[in-house]
Order: sequence, then structure tokens, then C-alpha cells
Amino acid sequence: MSSQGPIRFRGRDIQGLSLGALRPLRREMQIVFQDPFGSLSPRLSVGQIVEEGLKVHKLGGNAAERETLIVDGLREVGLDPETRHRYPHEFSGGQRQRIAIARAIVLKPRFVVLDEPTSALDVSIQAQIIDLLRELQQRHKLAYLFISHDLRVVRALADELIVMRDGKLVERGTAASMFAGPKEAYTRALMAAAFDLETVESGAVRT
Repeated sequence: MSSQGPIRFRGRDIQGLSLGALRPLRREMQIVFQDPFGSLSPRLSVGQIVEEGLKVHKLGGNAAERETLIVDGLREVGLDPETRHRYPHEFSGGQRQRIAIARAIVLKPRFVVLDEPTSALDVSIQAQIIDLLRELQQRHKLAYLFISHDLRVVRALADELIVMRDGKLVERGTAASMFAGPKEAYTRALMAAAFDLETVESGAVRT
């Protein structure tokens, strides 16, 4: 990435910053991982999981204030705050992903990386999580970096699209223009595979 210029966030070059200098920026940049079963500690209650970041970033002046933030965060993602005393194994996959989203959102970030956040979920649950992510984005004015192989989900969420192959950029543009008429053969092949289209271009997939 360094060969393409500095990595910037909020107008600052963040490459080479010390851990201390990065910490306040990390609060504003959160991530939701692909696997809702592996991304939550089984040893912590839901409340403790959501509270971790609050403690690290010293948000909420005391335990009571953090408890209020935890309750509000769980409620915001559609979970009963009373479940905060339970443990991850007591929840379904979709509920666990809501917990992971609450853990990120409770810190009031500006930028959230969503790394295949729906790929481990049933289709019906995927739709619910997508609706939740849209709602949170609008409410909090969030910027998402959504990483996915599922172009149906990408089409539902993305404003701008970047297609990569083997770590290299293939094509980029607005989601509307790229879904309407992708320029590169590789992108067309991905679209064909995702939407049950047929393509006969060399090296493309046929479904």
C-alpha cells in the first residue's frame, strides 16, 4: 500500500504513528468480522464484550454510565438489554452478529470495516442484518468498507464499488454504473456467476 501513497484518515497520514497516537483514531475505526461464532470471546458475557472497547477508550465515566451505554447499544441493534448477562453460546448466529455490531457501534465510530459480515448467516438472517446496517449507517452517518464475495449483498449496500483480483484493482466506479455495465471481463464474469447470467467470454464462468 505504501507504493500507492500514504494511508490517510480524516486528512492525516496514519502510517508510522505510535500505538498511543493511533488509539484515539482506532475508536473511530471499528470492524465487524465474518464469523460471529469466532469473533466473540466465549469467556465473557455479552455486556462485558460490548464494554471492552468502552474501557479501553475510557468512554463512560464509571460502571453505571458504561452500563447505560451497553443497554443502549444492545437495544439499537435489536437485542433485549436483559440478555447482556448471558454468554455468546446462548445466541444464534444472527444474534451473535448483532452483538458484534453493537460492540463496534457503541464506540460511535465514523468508519466501520465489514468483513463478509453476512456470509456465515442464513439468507433470511442476512436480509435482517443488511437492513440493520443500512439503518445504523443512516442514523449515525457512517462510512462503511464492505468486503464481500456476495454481489447480491454488495448491490444492496454499496454506493461505490472496487473489484479486486489477486490483490490488484481490476475496476472501480459507482455501484449503479458497474452493475449496469461493467467494463472489465473479470467483473462481467463475477456478475454472471452472481446473477445466474450466461457469458461466453474467454476465462469467464458459465452458469
